[in-house]
Amino acid sequence: MAGLKDGWRIAAIGLTLVIIAGVAVIACRCGADQPLEIILTPGPEYSGEVAVSGGISNPGIYPYGEEDTIGAIIRAAGGLTAGADAGRIELIVSGDDGETPQKVNINTAGAWLLEALPGIGEGRASDIIAYREANGPYRDIYELLNVPGLGETTLAAIEDMITVTD
Repeated sequence: MAGLKDGWRIAAIGLTLVIIAGVAVIACRCGADQPLEIILTPGPEYSGEVAVSGGISNPGIYPYGEEDTIGAIIRAAGGLTAGADAGRIELIVSGDDGETPQKVNINTAGAWLLEALPGIGEGRASDIIAYREANGPYRDIYELLNVPGLGETTLAAIEDMITVTD
């Protein structure tokens, strides 16, 4: 999360330096009495979805736009729960720029994220987590077939949406 924030900060500083350097070069090439016109073209607009979990009142998937901050996203998710550790909030961001959507890691996903998968309700999500806690991390997605009540049809429906790696 801090890396994403630092990346935006570095990009903003870099853009500012480029603009300042450009103005300085133009000022040197133009006479002092000539007017200077700067036209900035708008950059691409960023939007997508962010999955919010941890000590959040309403964990889930929320839309975000270019102007949204982390605080705004957390507020949209109902804010922190009482006694929540803000450092333990998890945000998983996916953009709408043609990237492949991020897969759900069945070795780390919370129940709410597993429940978002087709055919996986509250009970199956609990069973997936219970199996993981009893037997250690899943070695591959097909190990889900060892979870009681989860068959080949359900696995076929979610296999392109899940992974056991980051």
